[in-house]
Amino acid sequence: MTRAAPFLFAIASLLALGAGLPLLTGALEAQRDAGFESADETRAALQRARQQARDAETRGTRLEIEARQATEAADKTAREAAALAARIQQTEAGIAESEARIALVGTQRVALARRLAERREPLLRLTASLQKMARRPLVLSALRPGSLRETVYLRAMLAATVPQVRARTAALRAEIERGKALEREARRALAQLRAQEATLGERRKALAALETRQRLQSRAASGAADRESERALALAEEARDLDTLVDKLDQAGSLREELAALPGPIMRPRLPEESEVVANGGPTPAASSAAPPAGLQLPVAGRTLAGFGSVEEGGVRSKGISLAPRDGAQVVAPAAGRVAFAGPYSGFGRIVIIEHSGGWTSLVTGLARSDVAVGQQLVGGSPLGVAGVGRPVVTFELRRAGEPVNPLDYLG
Repeated sequence: MTRAAPFLFAIASLLALGAGLPLLTGALEAQRDAGFESADETRAALQRARQQARDAETRGTRLEIEARQATEAADKTAREAAALAARIQQTEAGIAESEARIALVGTQRVALARRLAERREPLLRLTASLQKMARRPLVLSALRPGSLRETVYLRAMLAATVPQVRARTAALRAEIERGKALEREARRALAQLRAQEATLGERRKALAALETRQRLQSRAASGAADRESERALALAEEARDLDTLVDKLDQAGSLREELAALPGPIMRPRLPEESEVVANGGPTPAASSAAPPAGLQLPVAGRTLAGFGSVEEGGVRSKGISLAPRDGAQVVAPAAGRVAFAGPYSGFGRIVIIEHSGGWTSLVTGLARSDVAVGQQLVGGSPLGVAGVGRPVVTFELRRAGEPVNPLDYLG
């Protein structure tokens, strides 16, 4: 073996490793399909998904503890369902995190492969020349006039060049090791994604079974619920727009709270002289309360498309916030309350309107399926339904005494 042969073998191995790294153009396509336009946006989505997973995990743990402590069967079942919905949102956020990791690793590998491709060309030419020179037998060189002198010159040049080439290829070798590390990271993220998708399917099945049990338990009150649902649908048909519907439901809810706050019947005294004057209690605590719903949360995990007050098409200002969740994402109640409306509404998909204490109302639109009924009492985080597919948009509005407010100012 010639003096240059070990080096040539190392160069050939290095180039083979570089050629073996795929360009992964599919990774960029996957990044665009996930809605990421750049690496910075992918990193932001990764951080957002991690935070949403932590928040959902915290809610799930709290609701599971509350479910274990509940004494009434209905309350226990409701909190179990809310805990399962939180775990589903946690898994969805974990899937979003894995997808962002895969897209980010893919982008990094594409950039790495491009750098390697740029550096491979000069190395290929150099390697071909060195291999040709190294394979020329010294005896043949002696038979050709002048070739022996050229060979001695080239060998001397090679002795001086090889250390320089080794130094320059050190960075390339480091990048190839980086490529191997990225490959391992991508495989881990993909395995985690597959495991989370399996967990999501199991948790959705468990929630469906629990909701079926809830419906069976509430059949005794189905008559009153049906009447309330029919009345809500009638209001929806009469309302000119969504704002009018919310106002009408707010009025009905306020009346219901005032009636519920009225004192009960006072027993007639045994003797007239035992009669007492009862002072008027003034406004009810519910009507005068201004505290926002406790533990207010966003109904779905996703990227914010439009904030409160942003200008929409037609120059109309947004009265809530619009979120872009993943396809079929779990949607939950933003806070405890009573379902005032649940069903389809023209132009908004299926919507759910929830009455909270103190004159607060929340509105969630853009559901593909709603799993609650009018009159149903919800705990915070109760499952409302699921988002649609094909880049769904879920809008969340919060109103105080009928006036829209920014939900982000009141998140728990």
